Amino acid sequence: MATALVSLSLPSLPEGWAAEKDFKPIGKITKDGATQRTIEPVGPHFLAHARRARHKRTFSEDDRIQAQERAKNVEDVDEGEISEPEDPMMLQRDAKDWKNQDHYKVLGISKYRYKATEDQIKRAHRKKVLKHHPDKKAAAGRSDDDNFFKCIQKATEVLLDPVKRRQFDSVDEEADVEPPTKKQLQKGNFYKLWGSVFKAEGRFSKNHPVPQLGDDKSSKEDVENFYNFWYNFDSWRTFEYLDEDVPDDNENRDQKRHVERKNANARKKKKAEDNARLRKLLDDCSAGDERIKRFRQEANAAKNKKRLEKEAAEKKAAEDAAAKKEAEEKAAKEAEEKAKLDREAGKKAKEAAKNAVKKNKRVLRGSVKDANYFVSGDAAPATIDAVLGDVELVQGKADPDELAALAAKLNGLKLADDIKSVWTEEFKRLVATGKVKESEIKAFSS
Repeated sequence: MATALVSLSLPSLPEGWAAEKDFKPIGKITKDGATQRTIEPVGPHFLAHARRARHKRTFSEDDRIQAQERAKNVEDVDEGEISEPEDPMMLQRDAKDWKNQDHYKVLGISKYRYKATEDQIKRAHRKKVLKHHPDKKAAAGRSDDDNFFKCIQKATEVLLDPVKRRQFDSVDEEADVEPPTKKQLQKGNFYKLWGSVFKAEGRFSKNHPVPQLGDDKSSKEDVENFYNFWYNFDSWRTFEYLDEDVPDDNENRDQKRHVERKNANARKKKKAEDNARLRKLLDDCSAGDERIKRFRQEANAAKNKKRLEKEAAEKKAAEDAAAKKEAEEKAAKEAEEKAKLDREAGKKAKEAAKNAVKKNKRVLRGSVKDANYFVSGDAAPATIDAVLGDVELVQGKADPDELAALAAKLNGLKLADDIKSVWTEEFKRLVATGKVKESEIKAFSS
C-alpha cells in the first residue's frame, strides 16, 4: 500500500482583509488533532503499471500481449454468432472475379444475408482478417497467396457501401425462397410455405409495410389487400450489379455509349423477366388458395340468393299486379253490371212513373167524365172543353207526386159533388202555392 502527500493551496484572501479586524477564530488546531489518511491510486494506467510490474514486462511486450488477448476475445465473442464453416473451394477464389462471389458467404454471414447489420458485417470482417491476413499467415510459416484476403476486403467494401450493397442484394439469388412443389404442398402448410416465399420477395418492395399472406382464418379484405399489393408490386430492383464494365473516358466514346445502351437494355429485360416471374408466383399461389375459392363460392351463393330473391320479388310483384288487374277488371265489370242494372231499374222506374202519371191522368180525366162534367143531362161541348182544360192545367202544373195524391183522392168516388169538391180543393191549393193563377181556371173558378 502506497502513501502519498497531497498539497492543497488555500484560496487568496479578499482585498482589504486584515487579521486584526476580520479574523474570528472558532476553534484551535493542535498537533494532536491532525489526522493521517491512506490514499490508494486507481484507474487503467495504474492497473497497466501494476500488471507490467507484476509480470516484469516492458511497455512493448505488454502492448503486444494485450493485443493478442483482445483479438482472442473478439474471436470468442464472434464465434457464437459468426461461425459458418469455410468452403475449401471458396478459399481458392480468384479475387478478380469478385462480381461472381457471394459476399455474405465470404464473410461467413450467409445465414443473415440482406438482414445482416452493419455491426455484424464489421465483426465478421474483423474475424476473417484475423484469420486470413497475409502477415499472420507469413508469421505462421504459410506461403498462401492473398487472393482470399482480397475477396474479404472486396466483400466488406461492397456490403458496407449502402448503394453497392443494394445493387448486390438486388441480384442475390441465394436469398430467394423457391416456390413450394406440389409434393411439398400436399404434406406441408400451404400458407406457411407460400408465406416464406413472399416474405423473401418483400425485401424488394419500395412500399412498406408489406402485407403477409396470412392463414385460412384471414378475412376477405386482408386476402384482397395482399393480392392487390403484390399484383401491383413496386420493386426497387435495377440489376445494375450485373452491368458490363463501361470503358474509361479516354477510350473509344462510341464503344462506351454502346456498352451503356447494352447495359440499359439488359436491365430492362431482366426487370421484365423478374415481373413475369413474380406474376407467375402470384398466379400459382392464388390458384391453390382455398380462401379465394371459398370467397368465390360465398360470393356466388350470395349472388344466387340475391338473384332468387329478386326473381321471387318480381314474381310476387307480377302476381300482385295480375291480382290487382283482375280485381280492377272484376270491380269494373261489377260496376258496369250495377250501372246497367241501375239504368234498367231507372228506366223501369221511369216507365213506371210515366205509366203512373198516365194512369193518374186517366183517373183525373175519368173522374170529371164520371161526374158528367159537373152538369145534369148532356154536357155541352163548351162545358166539356172548359172542364178538360182545367184538368189539363192541373196535369201540366202539378208534379207526379201531386198528381198521384190527387188521383188517390178521386179514385173510388162516384158522386159528382164529392169529385168536384176534391177538384175545388186542389185548385185552391195550387193557387195558394202559386203554381196556378185563378185567371187560368175556367170551369172550377169560384
